[in-house]
Amino acid sequence: MSASYDALAELFESIERFLSRLDIYTRIPLILAMANVVVKIIAEVLSILAVATKQVKQGGLSKPSSP
Repeated sequence: MSASYDALAELFESIERFLSRLDIYTRIPLILAMANVVVKIIAEVLSILAVATKQVKQGGLSKPSSP
């Protein structure tokens, strides 16, 4: 289970880094095409978070054991 927890933690770290970069793009005036891409990306991130949340709620992951 520790490997699953580590994978989830890595996923969240990747999403955090990605959203930090995405923040840069949202600070400049966006053309319609780029705005559409940003919306699609955010929708995919939400979808990934929904799947991860569902997995956790179904007991697919457990907290790592303390050393």
